[in-house]
Amino acid sequence: MFSVKNAYYIGIDVGGTKISGALITSQGKILTRTKLASPKNAHPSEIVRVIAGVVQEILSENIVARSAIKGLGVGIPGVVEATRKKIVTTPNIRLSGIALAHLLEKKFHIKTLLENDVNLGTLGEKHFGAAKKFHHVVGLFPGTGIGGGIIIHDRLMSGAHGAAGELGHMTMKLNGPLCGCGHHGCLEALASRWAIERDIHEAIRQGQKTILKKLVKNKFGTIKSGALKEALRYNDALTKKILTEKSRILGQACVSLRRIFDPEMIILGGGLMEACGGFMLPIIKKAVLSDRFFAKLKPCPVALSKLGDDAVLLGAAALFKLVDASS
Repeated sequence: MFSVKNAYYIGIDVGGTKISGALITSQGKILTRTKLASPKNAHPSEIVRVIAGVVQEILSENIVARSAIKGLGVGIPGVVEATRKKIVTTPNIRLSGIALAHLLEKKFHIKTLLENDVNLGTLGEKHFGAAKKFHHVVGLFPGTGIGGGIIIHDRLMSGAHGAAGELGHMTMKLNGPLCGCGHHGCLEALASRWAIERDIHEAIRQGQKTILKKLVKNKFGTIKSGALKEALRYNDALTKKILTEKSRILGQACVSLRRIFDPEMIILGGGLMEACGGFMLPIIKKAVLSDRFFAKLKPCPVALSKLGDDAVLLGAAALFKLVDASS
């Protein structure tokens, strides 16, 4: 069981640029970690080989006996079947349709479960991070895109097909900007880092000045979260204007999520919040606190992630607590 002190878990976070892994205790302590670069535009078999390579590196350190490792949890940037054994679709990495859990179980003889990466990030925060005291939690993770996770009565909401929690693709503005999913007006198309980047480029085309052109130098096609943080440090007017607008949109998204799920806490994570949360969080909180609909209810705190990049890895371990509790 997850609560046994000598039980250990391997958590894997499959990303577009890197595949990270860690050996984790049942109390959420990371004993060792490793990572390998994600192969670009690779065949699925090559990506699976790299994932297996990360697992093998952790096992080869021989920190604990193989028999003490009770589970292998893998965070996937996409939709996973409700069985948590097969990937349905991964838009940005070629793993769609792969029965990854079965492949890893066959190779390593360790029980393996898959889950959406942001679901795991929310689960990690619930068990080991900012939301440890709560049973009803919503996670919203703005980064390059926007992902989400929903926990009700300590249970992760996966939906009928494993696709629940795609909070970045709820419609916030009819006939709004085109999203990468093909629809218009999604939260991701309005308030993600790529949406911020799009709006900054448009403002510059209209003649507005910004220090970002100097900060990113010859790579101005991409404006990463770190550059936005640096621009805030310089009190850049355009960056502040656009981040204020995006924060208000995220705040209204949090208001809607609160009205739908009535969580005890909303967690904000992801690269954008990690870099710019100090500026954005007060604006988001103000929107949530100003909601008259829930004015007579206990306030819903909105907090930044405590686990950062480790949230998915730790959530992969916590996934086995969830499964043990339901078995």
